[in-house]
Amino acid sequence: MPSIPTVSAATGAAPPPPASAVVEDIHGFLRVLADGTVLRSAAGPAFCPATFPDSHPSVQWKEAVYDKAKSLRVRMYKPSSSAAAGGGDAAAGKKKMPVLVHFHGGGFCLGSCAWANVHAFCLRLAAGAGAVVLSAGYRLAPEHRLPAAFEDGAAFLRWLRDQAAADSWLAEAADFSRVFVTGDSAGGTIAHHLAVRAGELDVADLDTVAVRGYVLLMPFFGGERRTRSEAECSPEVVLNLDLFDRFWRLSLPAGATRDHPAANPFGPESPDLAAAGEFRRPVLVVAGGLDMMRDRAVEYAERLAAMGKPVELAEFAGEPHGFYTLDPGSEATGELIGLVSRFVQRCASAPSPCVRG
Repeated sequence: MPSIPTVSAATGAAPPPPASAVVEDIHGFLRVLADGTVLRSAAGPAFCPATFPDSHPSVQWKEAVYDKAKSLRVRMYKPSSSAAAGGGDAAAGKKKMPVLVHFHGGGFCLGSCAWANVHAFCLRLAAGAGAVVLSAGYRLAPEHRLPAAFEDGAAFLRWLRDQAAADSWLAEAADFSRVFVTGDSAGGTIAHHLAVRAGELDVADLDTVAVRGYVLLMPFFGGERRTRSEAECSPEVVLNLDLFDRFWRLSLPAGATRDHPAANPFGPESPDLAAAGEFRRPVLVVAGGLDMMRDRAVEYAERLAAMGKPVELAEFAGEPHGFYTLDPGSEATGELIGLVSRFVQRCASAPSPCVRG
């Protein structure tokens, strides 16, 4: 016989769950208890096997801590001069390479620059794009709700300004006048918010770093109004609507709806993206035809274009959300990296649309 919930005679309400009860469970990797305790697995979730390549013949990499107080790490990837030449950007080491600052995905609740699939993607991205890739971590929710991740993204760019002179390993290869902010899913949302703050960052902080453009790979946006691609998403897929709703519940400020500015770039309280000084740099938006977030990414690009912003939209018709980290070695991932490489080359060779601080 199924158990029947006990109801309080005094209030008519069910009693609160025991403190040890699990109220949120994301693939067993992240569990939130009724008393607010957060339990994280030491290993990655089941959909992130450790069977991806951990090295590349033409890419060197190392890891550093960029914020000791918050224990935030960055993995830095540097292609050899021959790999850079193959990427079409630098020949025989005579030219320094553009820099791709990359933020991982995971609904602001999961993910790490050290996860095997993120690492494998960044290795291939560095080699294929002929660019220095800096894969930066950030604080995760629900322990650190938004805007913590956006603040960490801005802090990383300030750290990068200092590294331009302090780290010879980077300085010998990286052209800090050609920096691009990229992000996957939630990382793409971080890239969006850094673009919104671009004017503030230029003037206040980035005197030795010039951001030339942004790459949003299947950005993780939300809204109270369901889009068609959200409504038609099968609950049987791993990355389904219920999971994404839980990510928002755990990452947004307590009590906020999905129309909060952190989630919805066009929400009622979101900044006006048509305002002067914002989105002066080119933006590349990538959507997936099988991605539940497809319609939001397309609408985002179309609305920026209608504002006269320099935006490009590329759609991978038969691909699901995050296909490049689900299978970093796939042909489609290679096509994506080629697309990013060409975007970087065009923007890096054009006069800078921004004024350095």
